[in-house]
Amino acid sequence: MIQEIYIIDDDESSIPIFNELFKREKEFKFIRVKTEQIDIALKNIPFLIIINEDSIARDVVCLCKKIRTDEDNKITPIIVVSSNADRNHRLSVLDTSVEYYIKKPVDADYLYYTIKNLNRLLYMNRRISPLTGLPGNVQIHAELKKRLANNEEFSVLYLDLDNFKAYNDVYGFLKGDHIIEFTAQIITKVIHEKFVENSFIGHIGGDDFIAIIPTLEVDEICQLIIANFDKEVKKFFTEEDLEKGYIEVVNRKGIMEQFTLTSISIGAVVVEKGRFSNILEIGEVGAQVKHMAKTIVGSSYAIDRRKE
Repeated sequence: MIQEIYIIDDDESSIPIFNELFKREKEFKFIRVKTEQIDIALKNIPFLIIINEDSIARDVVCLCKKIRTDEDNKITPIIVVSSNADRNHRLSVLDTSVEYYIKKPVDADYLYYTIKNLNRLLYMNRRISPLTGLPGNVQIHAELKKRLANNEEFSVLYLDLDNFKAYNDVYGFLKGDHIIEFTAQIITKVIHEKFVENSFIGHIGGDDFIAIIPTLEVDEICQLIIANFDKEVKKFFTEEDLEKGYIEVVNRKGIMEQFTLTSISIGAVVVEKGRFSNILEIGEVGAQVKHMAKTIVGSSYAIDRRKE
C-alpha cells in the first residue's frame, strides 16, 4: 500500500532529499504541498505530514493547529523540521500535538528511521478497532500467548450479540454501530470495576468481543455484564418494539419473521494451568461454549470447566 507523505514546503528543496533517502522504499510517496494549498491537500488525508518551517511564510504553530482542527486529520502524524533551536518555540509547536520536532541540520538516518518507525506504529495501531478503540486480533493473540507462556491461571470470555443482523436490518447500520459501541462500554466498565489490574478486553470484529480476566471464578462477572447490558440496551429500541418484545424483519422469501430483542451471549473458558497447549485450543472450546449460550433465548452465559 502506497503511503502518501505531504511535505509542506514553499520551495522545492525538500522533495529531492526525501526521494533520495527513500529511493529503495517503494511504499512511500512524497508530495510537495505549498502552504496556500493546505486546505485542498488535507482533504486527501495523507499518511504523514512533514513541515519544513524554514521555507514557509506562515506561523508554524497556527499551521499545526489548523491541521489538528481538521476533522479528517486529527490523528495524522506531524513532523516539524526547523532550524529554530529556541526551547520555548519548540515546546509551543509540540503543544499543538505535533509528534516530532527535528532540529536542523537533520541527520538523514535519524529522519529515515523516524518515518519508518512511525509507519510501523501506525500499522499496528490500525489493528485497533476504530469503532470501539479496543485492541484487535493481533493484540488478542499476543495477550493469550503471553499468559499461556507465563503459565498463568485465567478465564476467557467470548461475547457476542444475539439477533444483531436483525437489529441492523430494522434500525440501520449507524444505530448498529452505536449498539456495538455501547456493548464495548458495558464490558469495559464492568470488568474494570471488578478487576482493576491484569484484565484485557478486545474487539474481535463486528459484534464479537473477548475479555481475559485473572480468575477462574466467572459466574459473577458474567451475571454483572448481562444485568448491565439488559438494563441499558432498552434505549436502543422504540417503545413499540419494547412493548412487543421482538422486532420484525422480512426475509429473502418475503416472509415476515420475528426476532427477540438484541441480547448478549457469553461463553466462558476456564484456563487452568496445563489445560491448554496453545491459543487455538482455547478458541475452539470458546466457540463451543458460546454456541451453548446462544441456544438459550435472551442474554445468557455458559461456562466450560472441563479438566485437562
